[in-house]
Amino acid sequence: MISQLERIPTRYFEHITGSNGLYEIRVEVGANIYRVFCFFDKEKLVIVINGFQKKSQKTPRREIVLAQKIKKLYFDEKEY
Repeated sequence: MISQLERIPTRYFEHITGSNGLYEIRVEVGANIYRVFCFFDKEKLVIVINGFQKKSQKTPRREIVLAQKIKKLYFDEKEY
């Protein structure tokens, strides 16, 4: 999809509201829906981090908090 479309539909890739640069990738496998968080490093490199199976309409807050911690750790370690 990325190589064929100029813009990925928000159904598959969307910014997490209220986050600092976190995005959610949506993956459907059969009847199951999975979400994988990611963020950009210098607007060119996509860093894919934690994922989970989504069972409700709203993204669990604890998953967003975990993704934000992983993102911070990534950039903190990159400084060394």
